[in-house]
Parts: sequence; C-alpha cells; structure tokens
Amino acid sequence: MNNINRRSVLLAGLGAAGAGALAACTNASGSGSGNALVNPSGSAVAAAEKKRKSTGRLQKATLTAAPATVDLGGGVMPRTWAFDGRAPGKEIRLSVGDTLVAELSNQLPNKTPTSIHWHGIALRNDMDGVPPATQSAVRAGSTFTYRFIADVPGTYFFHPHVGVQLDRGLYAPLIVEDPKEPLAYDDEWVVLLDDWVDGVTGTPDEVFAEVGQGMGGMEGHDMGDMGEMDMGDSESPSASASSSGDMSMKFMLMGAESDLLGGDAGDVKYPHHLINGRVAADPDVYTGRPGKKVRLRIINAGGDTAYRVALGGHKFTITHTDGFPVQHQKVDALLVGMGERYDVLVTLGDGVFPLVAVAEGKNANGFALVRTGSGSAPKPTVRPKELDGLIMTASQLRAADDVRLKSARTDVTHQLKLTGGMAKYNWAINGKPFDMGSPEANPIMIEEGQRVRLDFFNDTDMWHPMHLHGHTYQIGTSGPRKDTAIVLPKKKLSVFFDADNPGQWMLHCHNAYHGEAGMMANVAYPA
Repeated sequence: MNNINRRSVLLAGLGAAGAGALAACTNASGSGSGNALVNPSGSAVAAAEKKRKSTGRLQKATLTAAPATVDLGGGVMPRTWAFDGRAPGKEIRLSVGDTLVAELSNQLPNKTPTSIHWHGIALRNDMDGVPPATQSAVRAGSTFTYRFIADVPGTYFFHPHVGVQLDRGLYAPLIVEDPKEPLAYDDEWVVLLDDWVDGVTGTPDEVFAEVGQGMGGMEGHDMGDMGEMDMGDSESPSASASSSGDMSMKFMLMGAESDLLGGDAGDVKYPHHLINGRVAADPDVYTGRPGKKVRLRIINAGGDTAYRVALGGHKFTITHTDGFPVQHQKVDALLVGMGERYDVLVTLGDGVFPLVAVAEGKNANGFALVRTGSGSAPKPTVRPKELDGLIMTASQLRAADDVRLKSARTDVTHQLKLTGGMAKYNWAINGKPFDMGSPEANPIMIEEGQRVRLDFFNDTDMWHPMHLHGHTYQIGTSGPRKDTAIVLPKKKLSVFFDADNPGQWMLHCHNAYHGEAGMMANVAYPA
C-alpha cells in the first residue's frame, strides 16, 4: 500500500529541527500573566466587521442538528447526528461580500450542547463557534443565529466545535464564489471526504474513551496483532472496556504507516471511508462529457485520516488550497490532511474513471466514479497508477502573486512545540494540554497590526494538521496561503500572518481526537 516511488514523490521541504528544546520567545507565548483579552463581542470585533466589504445581500439558512438515520449506500444506514437529516449536510453557497444568516436549532439528545464553526472563514470572532471561548454553547432545545460577512472567496466547510462531534454527520460544504472568477471551467464537483464510525462500530465519544487511555490501557494484548484485529460490530460499542479495565481494542488502529506522513498515519480504525456520503461499494457518480474542464473542490472533513486522492487516467492542475489561489501545478495525486481543502482542474477523458481517496496508511479507501461515456465501472478496490505518481505537498506550492503577503519585518515570533504521544495520549502544545474550561488561561498573545511568525516544531512521532481560526497564514516567505497545514514528525514548519482580525482564536490539531485531548491553544489579542 505504501511502496511509493520516492523519486516520483516530492516530500514536504520542512527542514530538520534545530538542536535542543524550543523555548518561547520573550515576547511570545502567553504565560497567564493576567492580560485582559479582546472580548469576542467587543467593540474591536465590531469595528473589524465594519471594514469588510459587503454586498448588502443576505443569504439565509436554517440548520437543525438532530439524530437521524442516514443512507450511506450499500445498505449501510447508521443512526447518527446530522444537519436536517442528511450527511453531508446541504451545501451553502454565497458570493463574496454576502452576509450569511444561519440559524442553528439544536435538537440533539441528552441535553447535548453544540455549535457551528465556519472552517477557514476569517469572520468576526463572536461568530466563530467555539464555546466557551467565543460564545456560549447552544443548549439542546434552543437556537443561535450566526451572522457574518464572507469577504474572501474559496472552498470551506462547517462543523461543530464541541467535543468530538466533528466525527459524526454534522458537516457540510460552504462555498464562497468570486463574481470575478478568473478561472475558466465548464462545471464544478464538490468532493467531500470523510472517515465514518458513528452508528456502525460505535460513537466518536466511545472512540475517544478508548484511544484516550493511550497505550497504558493495552496491557495484556498482543501488540503485534493489533493492526489485524477484527474491529467489527460483533459486540456492543459501549463494551470498549471491561470492569477490570482491560480494553477490547474496538477502535484503536495499530501499524498504520505512511512514508508521505513521516511514519504513524493515524490512531483510529474506521469501518467506512466516504466520498460525498457514499461508501465505496455504492459510490457517488459524477456524470459529464469528454473534453469538458471540471473544477473539483476537495474537502477533507475526516476526524483522523489523511487521504491520497487521484482520478484514474487523469492529471490534476492545483489552482487553490484552503480557499487561496496558488501558482498552478500539474500533479498525479494530492495528499489532503483533515481540515485541508484543494481546488483542482481536470479535463475529462472518454469513459468511466475511478476517483480514489486512499486512507493514507490504513489499507482502505473511499471511491467515486466519473462517467463521461460507455463502459463498465472499475471495482472499488482499483488502485490507479496516478496514486504512486507525482504528489506535490503544500509546502512546495507557491502563493499566487495577488495573495502573497507583502514583505514586512516580523514583529513577534512564537515557538510552538507539538508534544505528547500514544503512550499517555497527552497531546498538547508546549507541553500544556489546553483546558477548554478555562480558555483564557495561557494565551498566545499577538497585537493588531503585527506580522506574526509561528514556528511549529513537531516533537512527536505523528503528523499533525495545524489549523488557525480567523486568519490565513503563509507557509514560509512565498508558500501558499492556508489555514490548515501538515507538520510532519520531528520537523519544523514556519508560517506567517498579519494580525488583522481582533479576538480570541483557536489554534489546534485538526485530528479531532488530538484536539480534544489538548493539542490546542488560544491565539488572542489584548483588550
């Protein structure tokens, strides 16, 4: 599965880590010194919103989060939580400068609170959907209306920011169109990738209860056999641990290895990998015509899985990542971490072609079809040669000229060590697991108008897709503009952004379980 032709794969040029432990700069990481922080509903946030260019148009949506039985195809019909009874939820599409007015109605069971985070949108802080940092959680039986201007075009999505609710069916695409779109193409296809466990082998909360015990809860198991363990639904999902503390190992995945990801590929075994809410045995089908140019908007909404994506018999031209344009690059395949988005152009051939999303390192894949002519469909297990061809990672892309950050002196540098591991499942930033019960305790302080540098040093044995709310950063001095980027094990990644959106913003690993365990921080502006 992972025998990659190294000469055909361009790995991320992240550089080696410097010697010794990284310490915070003297003017960098917050130490709980009592600085008053910008209030998410304060005047600074309102002032920033007034500066956004608005069309004056309102785009209204109603989103009801509730239990639902969803049809994933092939007879797979799990009970989950979803928006308006479908997974993925219905796409929201608006134009640059439009104001989204979205009412969330929480109809979840057992008095479960929830929220919506608008992933990748640099919006006003009190609409970012992170309880309790930016809003109170939306209680069961109540509603909350999100209202904000979306002033940057791109491919985004939305999901809850409470616990591990991201790993249920509560997600959907959000597309902000550019009325002056410079790209020429004939059609669009939104491709939403997801790893699915809920209602099949257990719930995300049960997954977290098991994996969160770390290796310390695995005593008495043959570690060498774990990668091949049957994690089917032969026993009750709630029976993830016996009264003696011995784990059934229902969800923990061992032996997931990927050269592209620098080693350990993931923690969780998923029974299904979906493309647009369909299992591989009963795939989503895009129907088009030969010779037409199609824009694919590829979104990884997964909880613990990176996907290697290719369309058999075709090459991709990468045009955007995380909503921002890049200098066009032609590749055979993409590596997409959780929370990342890529836009690509492809000119369709004549026939029936497999779109394959390999669950990197996990010996499984998502599958969809592109049909432009006659012919029989390939099997869901097909492995197009493009998957082992040229794969260009984000750090090798270059920002388009019109979105590259202007040259400026760096005002503040924060050195952020990613720490923890599977032994204790103690994922953190700078050794301090984030406490969502006290989000203002140890802020990473930045000031409006500053050019900020973040140096991520991954001191762990696993890769982490690091996501910053409310801003987009640039990888290096000329790399792509992104809000989510992969940091490989034992590597350093430097990113830059302008502090132009006052508030309190989460910075976290977009592995749902790593973030919930504590690999998160509050990047905050002083009041």
